[in-house]
Amino acid sequence: MRVRDDTPPSERGLRVALIFALAAHRLSAFYEHGQWLTDAQGATLAADWLTRSKNTLPLAERRHLSALSDQFARQIAETLSREAGLYAAHEMMEALDPNYRSELAQTILAECERLLDRCA
Repeated sequence: MRVRDDTPPSERGLRVALIFALAAHRLSAFYEHGQWLTDAQGATLAADWLTRSKNTLPLAERRHLSALSDQFARQIAETLSREAGLYAAHEMMEALDPNYRSELAQTILAECERLLDRCA
């Protein structure tokens, strides 16, 4: 969720990107399987995502960000129709590729920033 270069993300940027990525996976799982990821699944997914991006966060921080992503994903699902939710989940998953550009994903990423700021 950042421009492809060799500059590492800021700590804040990393947290925002993690909330976004986890929310994307949570929504995708919800719309594909009709179930929400558990807290443990979210924390594991966070650890996997951080490892792939060569970053680390303490377990307590991963759990906190996972809980925020769960809250955010459920809010999205509650406010959108099924069709719109499916589209949003798809756009978010596609936007995990740094080469993919999506205005919707950028808007959702901005909401993730606001969520982190409110809950920091």
